[in-house]
Amino acid sequence: MNRNATQVETNYAQLRARLAKVGWISNGYVQDRGPGAGGPCYQWTRKVKAKTVSVALSQEQYLAMKQAIANWREVKEILEQMQVLSRQTIFQTLPHPSRRKRLTKKVLGLV
Repeated sequence: MNRNATQVETNYAQLRARLAKVGWISNGYVQDRGPGAGGPCYQWTRKVKAKTVSVALSQEQYLAMKQAIANWREVKEILEQMQVLSRQTIFQTLPHPSRRKRLTKKVLGLV
């Protein structure tokens, strides 16, 4: 295995380790809408079948959802990096058909 392949394997293993440490995840957005008529107002919003759905939250739920949403964004970032490394390895190491034009990094999604 050459140095570049070893580096890719190391990077991929680090990303897998980061992924394994992520806690609860959720999509959507949370808002602290400030004090309302009955006290603080926290809200979680997400899209379901192209419709916006909102849910009122307690302060504890708000804090937990805020962390879960941050975790979800981290998971998406890690997965995107893993996809790039996967495509890079697949297209560099496995046999491929003959092509008239070289595959660019943009076509392979490496940039």
